[in-house]
Amino acid sequence: MNLSVIVGLGNPGDKYTATRHNVGVWLLERVASANGGTLKAEKKAMGDVAQVVIAHTNLRLHRPSTYMNESGQAVRRMLDFYKLEPEQMLVLHDELDIPPGAVRLKSGGGHGGHNGLRDIVKHCGRDFMRLRIGIGHPGEKSQVSGFVLKPPPKSEKQLIDHALPDAERAIEVLARDGPEKAMLYLHSR
Repeated sequence: MNLSVIVGLGNPGDKYTATRHNVGVWLLERVASANGGTLKAEKKAMGDVAQVVIAHTNLRLHRPSTYMNESGQAVRRMLDFYKLEPEQMLVLHDELDIPPGAVRLKSGGGHGGHNGLRDIVKHCGRDFMRLRIGIGHPGEKSQVSGFVLKPPPKSEKQLIDHALPDAERAIEVLARDGPEKAMLYLHSR
């Protein structure tokens, strides 16, 4: 895999900034900041884009300007604009099935009920990497939409914040050494 672009999923607007559904954007913004990138509006990519170099690899960072459920449209437009394939993409997103503070790397697969991933799969297919950032589960399926659109309590936010440096390091390992080494790094922590 030749990593070329990292997409951080979330909802636009101050109202959603601190919500669990925006942890992908939290990580993307950390990666941009740590590597001297500034996310700037790029209409043709339907989002904000930055260019950074991580582990001697030129990468674009993309924060879609669409709401989560329409992420696929923005991601497809961005891939087409930069002439990239889904296989060159890493998507950062919140994950209900992983406890807060845990991060997992996955290659391909379905959407697991995540509406942002569902739309990306619809527009781009399944063949892309995902960095899944645990936010935990509310326990009842009927509570999920309210759960992801609320900020985590302080104790869970601390767990998530503590995991983000490991996620950043995994991105560096992925860019330098590929998915197997990045998975080994993350999953042995």
